[in-house]
Amino acid sequence: MRVRNSMLALGLLATVALAGCSTTAPGTQVAGTTYTEQIFTDSYGSIKDAGYTLPAIPINRVDKKFVRQIVSYSTSEKPGTVIVNTRERFLYYILPGGKAVRYGIGVGKQGFAWSGTAYVAWKQEWPTWHPPKEMAARRPDVARYVEAGMGPGLNNPLGARAMYLFNEKGQDTLFRLHGTPEWNSIGTAASSGCIRLMNQDVIDLYSRVRPGRNTKVVVIQ
Repeated sequence: MRVRNSMLALGLLATVALAGCSTTAPGTQVAGTTYTEQIFTDSYGSIKDAGYTLPAIPINRVDKKFVRQIVSYSTSEKPGTVIVNTRERFLYYILPGGKAVRYGIGVGKQGFAWSGTAYVAWKQEWPTWHPPKEMAARRPDVARYVEAGMGPGLNNPLGARAMYLFNEKGQDTLFRLHGTPEWNSIGTAASSGCIRLMNQDVIDLYSRVRPGRNTKVVVIQ
């Protein structure tokens, strides 16, 4: 009973935090979680994927709230919608029946640069990374990748998957949902990038998301 009460308390705090946000698109209604129904602590072992072997994540060293889990989540958004709450460091994939898959995220500087409603225009397995010119100006060691790009691999900052968000006018928001080899950056404000998930989590999210204008993404700052 004590564990359940603690989860209820965390949910109430999440609801309060969400109520304080004012940067959602007009008409968007988002509510917080109330309790966890299932947690996937056994889903972070080593994975062989497209010729790459992703290392296991020491999930016992990750704050439990950032581990992938099914939570109760009341929202007016339809199933299949993605809701990104940068303040809480959570990403929700909406399921039927008032539930959602919740993933822990890390938020880079680009991740704080945009909010509103978009859609997943396209997605890519083991993407090529092109750092922005602003980053190359700060870090000459990555300047060569601006044009040529860094090929896919275990050390690629975009990780095993990337999803690219466009606005309602069909313009690239430069906002990405992507994996990361830096599992210990989840739950933090990272130095670069957009919205990062542990590689095992981004593979799971990628398998659920269908590109196209029907896949709505709501980003809350």
